[in-house]
Amino acid sequence: MSKIERQPFVAGNWKMNGSVALAADFNQKLADLSSRAQVVICTPSVLIHALDKSHFSVGAQNVSHLDNGAHTGELSVDMLKEAGCEYAIVGHSERREDQGESNHLVAQKAQKCVRSGLTPIICVGEPLEVREAGQVESFVTEQLDALTSVMTVAELKQSVVAYEPIWAIGTGKTATPEQAQDVHEFIRGYFSKVDAELAQGLRILYGGSVKPDNAATLFSQQDVDGGLIGGASLKAEDFISICQAAN
Repeated sequence: MSKIERQPFVAGNWKMNGSVALAADFNQKLADLSSRAQVVICTPSVLIHALDKSHFSVGAQNVSHLDNGAHTGELSVDMLKEAGCEYAIVGHSERREDQGESNHLVAQKAQKCVRSGLTPIICVGEPLEVREAGQVESFVTEQLDALTSVMTVAELKQSVVAYEPIWAIGTGKTATPEQAQDVHEFIRGYFSKVDAELAQGLRILYGGSVKPDNAATLFSQQDVDGGLIGGASLKAEDFISICQAAN
């Protein structure tokens, strides 16, 4: 069965890393990037201004579900748009764990993005103990249920989903291509019960220690439409190789 044609999508997540110098390096080295993929770099908010948005899109690593007000340290959708962002990561496992973000809050953030003109990259995924207990599908279902309880089908169609097995983030461990495909297929199957057109068009990224040497194999899986890249997105050459793997 041939893979359904969806434009590949590769997003780099610099996390709490980077500098103006690194941004300048990426601006130079990605100027002639040739890739079929939609390429996005999600930087700390203080570096958004330093990236050349003519060569790739820029995203934020977090966004508030509120419009404005007395919320010290938060950034609104309008602020991020004004800074040049087109995308925002919501519900990354590190924010779910470190900041206690609930499934419902993640859904609210995703909806706020869509309604205000940003594309959310919505992260879902399980920790190691859940996988070892054989409860991956029920755990991910709870995360997806929160999305479908808050967002309309039309709003979900304007979103990107990223599956990140938490046990494979920054650990050097990577889900096998088969493990990744199994969960991606499950996620697409979940959305097919909501709306067939949504499921067919939805881009589902894999995020978990993607590197130049495994990207092509992961991206070739039937339901894997690209990647949310952590550590390898901090080296321009590695990130370029991963983007080209989408070809």
